[in-house]
Amino acid sequence: MEELTKRYYGIREVADMLGVNISKLRFYEKEFPTLKPKKNRAGDRIYTKEDIAQLQDILKLREGKGFTIDGARQQLKERTSRQNEMKQVIGRLKEIRNFFADFRDSLDKEG
Repeated sequence: MEELTKRYYGIREVADMLGVNISKLRFYEKEFPTLKPKKNRAGDRIYTKEDIAQLQDILKLREGKGFTIDGARQQLKERTSRQNEMKQVIGRLKEIRNFFADFRDSLDKEG
């Protein structure tokens, strides 16, 4: 697939890029609530890089791995949940690292 260099892509561009028809993109928009492309003033759908990445994930699950719509939806939901958990763990680990760095610095000042 080509490198994504623009901020927004039209529905025809995305369909061609992913090798699917426009109606499939519209269908997935209805079936996957997290997929919400913006609309321009004319009412045309415009997709961001994140929207396109999500569509790639959906297509990979549906066509590559054979998931049903419900199965793909659940898989994406679980993935998002795991990512959120990991962000929380990473945030907590950064807090602990900063605590120990401050503690080390206070020991250096005393010593």
